[in-house]
Amino acid sequence: MANTSDTTRLHDSLSFHTTVAARMMERRVEDGLRDHGITRTGWCVLVSIFEEGLARPSEIAEFVGIDRTGTSRTLRHLEDAGLITRQIAQGDRRNTDIRITEAGKRKIAEAGPTCQENMDHFADKLSATERDDLMRLLKKLKY
Repeated sequence: MANTSDTTRLHDSLSFHTTVAARMMERRVEDGLRDHGITRTGWCVLVSIFEEGLARPSEIAEFVGIDRTGTSRTLRHLEDAGLITRQIAQGDRRNTDIRITEAGKRKIAEAGPTCQENMDHFADKLSATERDDLMRLLKKLKY
C-alpha cells in the first residue's frame, strides 16, 4: 500500500468534512422545502429579495453565492411560479429589477419554519461558543 501523508488522507481532510457537513445540511433543507414546492436555491434567492431588498440579478448572485446562469435559471422558475416579477429597470434598460409578489411573501411565511427548524437542528448540536467559533472560522476560510 502506498504511503499517504496525513494531509491527503480523505477522512483527515478539512475540505472533506466541510463538504460532507454542507451536503448534509443542504439535503435536509431540500427535503423539507420540497413539500413547499421550492428548492434551497430558490429559497435563498427569495430571501435575498424579500429580506435584503436586492433587486438586480448580479446582486442576488453575489449575495447567494451562485453564478449568473444559476441565478437566471432560478429567477425564471420563481417567476413561472408567480413568486417574483422581473421588469426592465427604469432609467437603464440593460438592467432588470426583481420584485417579490404577494405569493412569494406567502411562500416565505409558509416555508420559513422548515428552514428555521433545519438551522436549529444543526445549531443545537453545538454550544453557543462553538457556533460563534465555527461561524468565525468559516468566514475566515471564505475570504
